[in-house]
Amino acid sequence: MAEVKLTAEVRSEFGKGAARQIRRENKVPAVIYGHGADTVHITLPGHELMMALKTANALLRLDIEGRTELVIPKAIQRDAIRRNLTHVDLLAVKLGEKVTVEVSVHAEGDLAPGANLLEYVQNTLTVEAEATHIPESVTVSVAGMDAGDSILAKDVPLPSGTTLATDEDAVVIQVVAAQAEEPAADADEAAGAEA
Repeated sequence: MAEVKLTAEVRSEFGKGAARQIRRENKVPAVIYGHGADTVHITLPGHELMMALKTANALLRLDIEGRTELVIPKAIQRDAIRRNLTHVDLLAVKLGEKVTVEVSVHAEGDLAPGANLLEYVQNTLTVEAEATHIPESVTVSVAGMDAGDSILAKDVPLPSGTTLATDEDAVVIQVVAAQAEEPAADADEAAGAEA
């Protein structure tokens, strides 16, 4: 995963009014925490941050007034209607440090012939990986699976250096038989009997 470099500014004003003013300037209020250090309140450029966060578990290298800080997003708040960023919580990480994150699960391949449906029981898996090598997603093959088959968390192939941090027997994907509709012939027979 590539690092995204952003320039941050330390902020000293807090509260709703200050946050609104920051957002009017197309910036986003944020906080950095972790490693037992004091929380640092910052502002980040809105558009650049939004583009960086399009990648799940983005690794951000912040330039905070001459000091460099490596962070990953932990909580992202968005406006309910416009969906623009309103606040971001960032977790400070160090090179070589392992972090626990959620990665999305993707399926590839064709199911066995028949009217079967693929159901995601979990869209994400919790994994532990080095902060600088967090996978964007994991892919699992569903080729040839039939109704009643399932894939457990322990069956999902993970990239090198990534370990499962969730229940290994949890069902991630399952194949279910499609529900058939009742034939319309019964309704036609009932209508004919009334006539």
